[in-house]
Amino acid sequence: MAAEQDPEARAAARPLLTDLYQATMALGYWRAGRARDAAEFELFFRRCPFGGAFALAAGLRDCVRFLRAFRLRDADVQFLASVLPPDTDPAFFEHLRALDCSEVTVRALPEGSLAFPGVPLLQVSGPLLVVQLLETPLLCLVSYASLVATNAARLRLIAGPEKRLLEMGLRRAQGPDGGLTASTYSYLGGFDSSSNVLAGQLRGVPVAGTLAHSFVTSFSGSEVPPDPMLAPAAGEGPGVDLAAKAQVWLEQVCAHLGLGVQEPHPGERAAFVAYALAFPRAFQGLLDSYSVWRSGLPNFLAVALALGELGYRAAGVRLDSGDLLQQAQEIRKVFRAAAARFQVPWLESVLIVVSNNIDEEALARLAQEGSEVNVIGIGTSVVTCPQQPSLGGVYKLVAVGGQPRMKLTEDPEKQTLPGSKAAFRLLGSDGGAVREAAGPGEQSVCGAVPLRV
Repeated sequence: MAAEQDPEARAAARPLLTDLYQATMALGYWRAGRARDAAEFELFFRRCPFGGAFALAAGLRDCVRFLRAFRLRDADVQFLASVLPPDTDPAFFEHLRALDCSEVTVRALPEGSLAFPGVPLLQVSGPLLVVQLLETPLLCLVSYASLVATNAARLRLIAGPEKRLLEMGLRRAQGPDGGLTASTYSYLGGFDSSSNVLAGQLRGVPVAGTLAHSFVTSFSGSEVPPDPMLAPAAGEGPGVDLAAKAQVWLEQVCAHLGLGVQEPHPGERAAFVAYALAFPRAFQGLLDSYSVWRSGLPNFLAVALALGELGYRAAGVRLDSGDLLQQAQEIRKVFRAAAARFQVPWLESVLIVVSNNIDEEALARLAQEGSEVNVIGIGTSVVTCPQQPSLGGVYKLVAVGGQPRMKLTEDPEKQTLPGSKAAFRLLGSDGGAVREAAGPGEQSVCGAVPLRV
């Protein structure tokens, strides 16, 4: 198949994203007259990541895009000529120029399905030289995607089904490609959304985000918005000066909710008003730029109640420091008190979002019964997979010319099972997977699907 013109296909990987020994072996196969020998490789992992009992198969879509776009450009071939022996037969480079994956077939576990050690995630068959060249790129595309999807699934299991999980690790990821992959496959693994706008554009991942501390601290309180007026949500009636209305509500909040505060930070309130003017239907306050209780919470309530008077409902608050669980519980109490005191029932259910380098232990605490946290933003712990940096995927030759091939080694764990095979998943009486087995054949009952590239 001709290379796709889709920019996303080109972004999946390039043919020279590989190890040099793939090219040297390709030359060896060609020189031995074996370039077109029929061969089959299997891509699998030996141990479940994170000390768990499963992995999620991921990266298949990227692999398919890569394979469909696979062609060595003139610049690629010229570079290979510069690193291979200078007396290499020019006919070899002409052979490389003609390569594509039109004769390659892939059998794969469906994207996002459960995978277990030793069971192939991909079974790649085709001309020996070509399928050898595919080793490193396919491992690169599958291994990290499967690792981060599995990590995300583990975090989702800890969080439970009710909490919304936001991936926000782009700034902590291992480069832009790692960031895009992490955002894409954390969504596959069970996260609800990502802060990564490119993942939304290219991969259809739902994106979410509001404001940072820099937005709040950039205001001093002396700023005058060019248009401070906000029209009612219903669209009828004159606009209202939101800042003035929030000031009136602030006095009510401080007088009747027992917060016992002096004057909350005026710059923070100005920032909240500015954000509310821009997003009256999605206003969210970041509460801990100065002090949650002395400033952030009363300022948020003042602006939220001013919006409510105009028919809008604030979306939520975010906490980014301190004891997140305890603060969320206390804030929810204040919301309930404000809802009762000012007759605004919707205020009771305003979302409480938390972030701040949340790992598995912190997540388990935030997800416990009685937690008032609704949305949990996780960055470093999902995109970097700190408990295990690599899936340990391998790509092994299992057949050439229809004859099985096996790797024998001093390390029994690194021996391979020869021959083309199918995987079988054994189910218990409750329908859950008990174990998997592999045997000769092509019809797998583990969900592997054939993909003719």
